[in-house]
Amino acid sequence: MTINRIIAYSNLMFQCTRTNPMIVNKFNILHVNKCRFLTTDHPKHNKALKTEKEKLRMFVVQRYIDYVKNYTKFLEVRFPTAMKMYRVFSVGIKDFLRDLKTYISLRIRVTRDEGFKKMSRQEIELYQKMPADMWRIAPVLILSAIPFGNYVIFPLAFLKPKSLLCSHFWSIQQRIEFSLQDLTEKLRHNKPVFRALQAKLDLIPDSTLKNKWRRVLALLGSGVHPTPEDILMCKELFINGTYHLNSLSYNHLGHLLKMHGLKKTIFRVNKLKYRAFLLLEMDKAILREGGVDNLNTETLRYACFLRGLNGSHLTNNNMREWLKKWLYISENLDKNCYSLLLHCPILLAYNHPQNWVLIY
Repeated sequence: MTINRIIAYSNLMFQCTRTNPMIVNKFNILHVNKCRFLTTDHPKHNKALKTEKEKLRMFVVQRYIDYVKNYTKFLEVRFPTAMKMYRVFSVGIKDFLRDLKTYISLRIRVTRDEGFKKMSRQEIELYQKMPADMWRIAPVLILSAIPFGNYVIFPLAFLKPKSLLCSHFWSIQQRIEFSLQDLTEKLRHNKPVFRALQAKLDLIPDSTLKNKWRRVLALLGSGVHPTPEDILMCKELFINGTYHLNSLSYNHLGHLLKMHGLKKTIFRVNKLKYRAFLLLEMDKAILREGGVDNLNTETLRYACFLRGLNGSHLTNNNMREWLKKWLYISENLDKNCYSLLLHCPILLAYNHPQNWVLIY
């Protein structure tokens, strides 16, 4: 019954379209609108198309990322040295530029007479270390700017990092290794400085002070160290007495410079005074920031290296105990006692077993 009705309705519509063109036009319009509705203007359909486009875009991006990752692995396998060199220079130059900006800002603060009182320990250490790093890395930066110069200087610097690169480009292992090498070179000048101190013993006019100092030298000669209290009792010798910087021989000043990792120059006294000034300011900054108990292992080791002690195989407690002795002396010194502070590596670390291991 239903099929017969559908057939009859279709025949009727056919006859109507043949006899009345208006019905045909209406029917066509309805058909076109229906097709448009089903194809382009439906919001759900548009949303589905956008979703498909996003999926396609994400698929392409993900495949591109995978390709880059795989290509990096491919380069690491085929060219391991080149990739390592790239990482060393890319990371190192970022660290160097960051510290250079900090150093410039510190220089501006110093020129404005703000001094070092508001600087942290880390900032003063950077201020002291950065000029040497800048001189060391300068040839590499200059030659790399020449056309095709980087193809020569970068591999050469990678092979000789201690000579041509600064600490920003070194690994942790290299920093420890190079610090030990530098300290070993410094310690070679300990004995000449100690002999120079012994040679001037008889020139001390005050017999009481002379006996106190003779005891200090005897302790060092017998393989032990004097206490900080014993050292401070002889402070007058370094203020206006026999061991003031202006009273030291030219040869003594030269070994004292090398003992602190400085180059020998004509104006040796001024250079040593500036070195002692920075050491004193670093000591004050450590005390301002809560003392040595707040320093981590790496900072403790660097502080010991800077002051003439090999801390590579010492525990944190051992390094802290030694630095406390140094700071106890430093607290009782001022700009008139620079000579005593400069001789503290002899007075506190001359016979230390970790130092003797490096020399002998």
